[in-house]
Amino acid sequence: MSDGSLSLGQLGWRACHSNQLTLEDLDRGRVARIASVHRSRIEALCEAGPVEVIATAAWHAEGATPVAVGDWVLVEAGTGRLLRLLERQSVIRRLAAGEVQREQAIAANVDTAFVVTSCNADFNLSRLERYLAVVLDAGVAPVIVLTKADLCDDVERYRDDAARVAGAAAVVALDARAESARAALADWLGPGQAVVFIGSSGVGKSTLVNTLTGASSQLTRDIREDDARGRHTTTSRQLLPMPGGAWLIDVPGMRELKIGAARAGLSEAFGDLEALARSCRFRDCGHGDDVGCALRAAVETGGVDPRRLDNFLKLQREAARAAQAEYVKRATIRRTGRIHKKMHREREAERRGRP
Repeated sequence: MSDGSLSLGQLGWRACHSNQLTLEDLDRGRVARIASVHRSRIEALCEAGPVEVIATAAWHAEGATPVAVGDWVLVEAGTGRLLRLLERQSVIRRLAAGEVQREQAIAANVDTAFVVTSCNADFNLSRLERYLAVVLDAGVAPVIVLTKADLCDDVERYRDDAARVAGAAAVVALDARAESARAALADWLGPGQAVVFIGSSGVGKSTLVNTLTGASSQLTRDIREDDARGRHTTTSRQLLPMPGGAWLIDVPGMRELKIGAARAGLSEAFGDLEALARSCRFRDCGHGDDVGCALRAAVETGGVDPRRLDNFLKLQREAARAAQAEYVKRATIRRTGRIHKKMHREREAERRGRP
């Protein structure tokens, strides 16, 4: 549009979102897409342009931000007050770092997740598998992106190693600073498509963002020479327009990625091991010293990488702990609610019984 405004289609609107709205909803407010989330401010884009979204205290649960970048919301015309959060097509989540088991949305309504690592000492297959499990659990299509290919003498080795854990995901090696990076990722950057780049700090995500958006929107820093690592330079999540009409959800590099109860994602990321495990003698096989374990037998014959099996079992345990913690948390909330209701009834009964 010539005045700089965008249609909902250009912002990535889908039919599944239209089906959630009524005429009454449209009379009360307007649709907007969350563009950035800061500690004290939420910004969004709508057909009329940028709008600041106001989330009242009722929307916040345990101090968490009620929306994620990429979310579609209904806001009150004139005030920007958050009225509704539309059901998400997809959402990438993780458990927040720290002792408290608090789930955190990274990005919503994502079409493709670029899992970024680099062709140097940062490359880690177990970490790649962890990222893939999180992305697949969200119902998002993953693509593995290997950066710093221009600085590597054996790119094919990195590509082959990544392909062994990628499953159906594509593997792309590139120079994050070169214009050719746009062409390498063009298949996933169509008009209205929403993509996210996730990966550990210092792998060149911000450099790649700069190249793809055609602007120095992100600060970048050189990697440390002693361990080929760097510090993340993106400090907040935001939705960035890209040449060609796609939208990039930029997120900070993550020092720690807890997968949460991503059992479906694990099953898909380790589909080969899941299929093989069905041949174990016992249905409850722990894949340790169990008699008749098909996975351990495959390791002994060279059919399964022992590192991959160990990581699969490690992530399974992590997911089980997260699921148990969530169950306990929900049970505690229900129990607390029943106690509060009982106390309220007793106070009401006492009040009515007074002369």
